[in-house]
Amino acid sequence: MAGRILVINPNSNQAVTDGMDEALEPFRDGSRAEIECVTIAEGPFGIESQADTEAVVLPLRDLVTARNDADCFVIACYSDPGLHVCREATDRPVLGIQECGILTAMARGDRFGVIAIAQKSIQRHLRYLRQMGVSGRLAAERAANLTVAQTATGEGTFARLVEVGTELRDQDGADTIVLGCAGMAAHRAGLEAQLEVPVIDPVQAAVSTALGLVVLGQ
Repeated sequence: MAGRILVINPNSNQAVTDGMDEALEPFRDGSRAEIECVTIAEGPFGIESQADTEAVVLPLRDLVTARNDADCFVIACYSDPGLHVCREATDRPVLGIQECGILTAMARGDRFGVIAIAQKSIQRHLRYLRQMGVSGRLAAERAANLTVAQTATGEGTFARLVEVGTELRDQDGADTIVLGCAGMAAHRAGLEAQLEVPVIDPVQAAVSTALGLVVLGQ
């Protein structure tokens, strides 16, 4: 076993963590790295506002500093909360799923679209894209107007994601779609088959990067 990757769900919804864990099963071959998914019990049930994002920064940092057995950390919330604080707290790699998801999307296509959970999330995400310097590659970001809990287990969620993804592809010209919430992980393969463009689950994208770093000892 080469190492351990700790994937951290900052919200307290165990169904989201379970969905991520299932989506990461293809990465578990038993030889390269152990992938462990954990939930921050004191986090909000869903991270849906700037206040929610700020509230989990210190619990994330505390978990990162406490887990000396991990060789790489993945913050599995699309807002990448506490990313820089956690990077200051450890000498191990700390990856954010939004950053990794966007970089993967740009490697798969020219212009990417993002499915956000709610309209109020979009401004926060656009600010982050400006900080990354990649706003010019964004076709559009559209809201599914779901809660985090609904993305993981809600009835009718898949149909709504198909609807928004179709608008991004046909109206906005997106040739790659990024799922803007960790809770959407279970829908990636079905959406890609339906939309016929690459659909990026940012949790899978981040863990793919983490595996490379762990295997190479970086």
